[in-house]
Amino acid sequence: MGSSRSEQKNASWNADEQPGDLLMPEIVTFGEAMLRLSVPPGQPLASASAVDLHVAGSEANVAIALGNLGREVSWVSKLPDGPLGRRVISTLRGAGVDCSHVQIVPDSRLGVYYVELQPQPLPTRVIYDRGDSAASAFGTSDIPWGLVEEADVVHLSGITPALSPTCLEASLAIADRVREADQLLSVDVNYRAKLWDVDEAASALSKLMTNAGLLVCTSEDAHQLFEASEHPEVTAAELADRFQVSQVVITSGEDGAWWRHDDSGGHIPAMDVTVIDRIGAGDAFVAGVLDGVLDEDLETGVLRGTALAAMALATRGDHPSVSRTELEDLLAGPARRVDR
Repeated sequence: MGSSRSEQKNASWNADEQPGDLLMPEIVTFGEAMLRLSVPPGQPLASASAVDLHVAGSEANVAIALGNLGREVSWVSKLPDGPLGRRVISTLRGAGVDCSHVQIVPDSRLGVYYVELQPQPLPTRVIYDRGDSAASAFGTSDIPWGLVEEADVVHLSGITPALSPTCLEASLAIADRVREADQLLSVDVNYRAKLWDVDEAASALSKLMTNAGLLVCTSEDAHQLFEASEHPEVTAAELADRFQVSQVVITSGEDGAWWRHDDSGGHIPAMDVTVIDRIGAGDAFVAGVLDGVLDEDLETGVLRGTALAAMALATRGDHPSVSRTELEDLLAGPARRVDR
């Protein structure tokens, strides 16, 4: 992209427009934000005449959900200068997420993806246009090490290292530093076949996972990438032993989630929900898990994650706006038909 770090920092967005640095963030996460364009349910992209616009991206979704719960969370990335980058920043800041370490890069682009929401049993269709995005140029020289070392938890997903060689290098460097500092590294495997193949992903993600203190993975990804058991409870034990991870959560869609913390473990069933939008539920789940882990209770985290995932499935867009009070009300019992 040709611009120096100083040019990036002094792009057209004034530093005064950014929120102040968090002195002691609870969670720091790194990743790419994207613009999601969704056609109305049941309409194909080829003939649709209108789209809904949403800010999206796995780590950004997690940060937004945690911010809505009142957690102190920082999101680190690169964004293009201009209205699209501003849209991303305003969305995250609206949820209380610290974006003071986001770099604004002139003459760059924001990744985009298109979504066809189809009724069950048809799958949701996703088409990516994310090549050469600003975030894909993120590298080790862009890491705010002071912020990383101050956080209670550093969260990475398997999407970020798949974006580019520099993103992979940065992800591994972050994982190594977090392990050296005896902090908690959270890894959501989040395998994307459209970004890299199974062998490449398994090799790279295994290096991340050996540094992790918390691992979240779908049963399908665990079986495909690491040849784990097709039984989620067994899978949790296998991954914990293989990668020496003390806290493991295995999800299996409508069957719920299995958790393991050292020698303890259990199962939390999924909530019944009318599905409106399938995308983003996994990120909402991870946010709930992290929220519980910050309270030193993985089982509670899985329960919260299950509730947030249900809310995400029932919400248009990638992230539900759920406050702490709303989450507690949902977990307390059946919702009233009319809240008045």
